[in-house]
Amino acid sequence: MNPQVKEISKMWPKVREVFTVPHNDKEYKKLVSFLDSIMDEVGEDETHPLASLMETLGSLIETYEVQHVPEPLGEPCHTLKMLMNEHGLKQADMTEIGSQGVVSEVLSGKRSLNARQIKALSERFGVSPAVFI
Repeated sequence: MNPQVKEISKMWPKVREVFTVPHNDKEYKKLVSFLDSIMDEVGEDETHPLASLMETLGSLIETYEVQHVPEPLGEPCHTLKMLMNEHGLKQADMTEIGSQGVVSEVLSGKRSLNARQIKALSERFGVSPAVFI
């Protein structure tokens, strides 16, 4: 057996639950919650040792969402505009993002949302963080 496969075989039972595509809503919500915890730890630090884990979990969640969760299509700024409209919100209401200038840049597509903003918006609107990525 390949030494790398042998080593992974030993560790797999401990990490299997985290590295599995969710197959139902309960597993999906659990993985999204775990991703939120990782996002809290990593923040915007792309060099953080867990940054690639955050990316991997996002991909696993996205796989489930593509098949099971209808989400708005398009750019994150368009999704945010749609959600704001549905909830009757104005730029001034979007304190999770930052100042009026920052909100304006995000809504115009000139600025991307960071991990902290994405987490706050996903919690506010009750949607997956993936819709803002």
